[in-house]
Amino acid sequence: MSIRITGTGLYHPESSISNEELVTSLNAYVAQYNQQHAEQIAAGEVLELQGSSAEFIEKASGIQRRYVVEKDGILDIQRMRPKLQARANDELSLQAEWGVLAAKRAMDAANVSAEEIDVVILACSNMQRAYPSVAIEIQAELGIQGYAYDMNVACSSATFAIQQAYSAIKTGARRVLLINAEFTSGHLDFTQRDSHFIFGDVATAAIIEDCEDKTGYEILDIHLKTQFSNNIRNNFGFLNRCEDVSGEGLLFKQDGRKVFKEVCPLVAKMISEQLAKNQLTADDVKRFWLHQANANMNELILKYVAGKDADLNRAPIILDEFANTSSAGVMIALHKTGHEVAHHEYAVLSSFGAGYSVGTVLLRKQIVT
Repeated sequence: MSIRITGTGLYHPESSISNEELVTSLNAYVAQYNQQHAEQIAAGEVLELQGSSAEFIEKASGIQRRYVVEKDGILDIQRMRPKLQARANDELSLQAEWGVLAAKRAMDAANVSAEEIDVVILACSNMQRAYPSVAIEIQAELGIQGYAYDMNVACSSATFAIQQAYSAIKTGARRVLLINAEFTSGHLDFTQRDSHFIFGDVATAAIIEDCEDKTGYEILDIHLKTQFSNNIRNNFGFLNRCEDVSGEGLLFKQDGRKVFKEVCPLVAKMISEQLAKNQLTADDVKRFWLHQANANMNELILKYVAGKDADLNRAPIILDEFANTSSAGVMIALHKTGHEVAHHEYAVLSSFGAGYSVGTVLLRKQIVT
């Protein structure tokens, strides 16, 4: 068998927010909040909020802007979150809509019809609802038979889903449609200096199939690992109402310094072990498509794996435009820069995030003329 990623698709909304726009909104909110709570701040009852700058954001993360599902609500200091219109149950959900758009582009790229797909996996951090499965909704909209399901391994969802797709094909499925549709702005607290800039919204899709007559990225090896940590956490869920707590303080939080210190060596170790297992060295790898969370993290991981003088272009950065799009980030990097990998050259797809969860996939480009 030669199981390959034969087509990818990308969809992002038109609305984009620059660092400058985001900082202007945050600083206005901070000034209003601090004024309204001046007495409590002076008494030490609440903390004074801190403003930010576009320069700080880019230095800390490499992010310059991000696409978002809705812009005005995020920048409105009386709201600070996207403003969306509820849809009726008989209407296509927003997440399914984005998934379908990305899926059609991947299907076109792979020259695959709905009738040729057996499995649909929606793998992402942020599900629009608990049930029915959004993947099944996408399956129905596209007219795909077989089965579909949602799965969540946070930012590592794409690589973990590639393992599921690989296993499904090994056991008889013809093709798998993998979708990563991320509405990250919905779980982000835009009033917090340390995290308000991190995420963006996007949808990606990929076709995975067993074939030898199509150009694609052959899946050679997959290595997955989870290790529990509270350093990245989101407590917002359906039990909150039973606990009599509001949404305040329950959204995305992380201890960035601890994440940086603990995750970078873990990911580098897994990639190095995977290469050694396959009798390869870092010099054999043309591109490292790393999770697009932070440019500084990716630079450090690359240097751990390939040496301190490694060419940084070997680990392409797309988060300057997209920000952190959770599970979709590695797929965007592959989609945008896959043409830089030639026939029979190797690449590593590696995602990492809350859990901790880490997935590394060793790929080899196969070009069929």
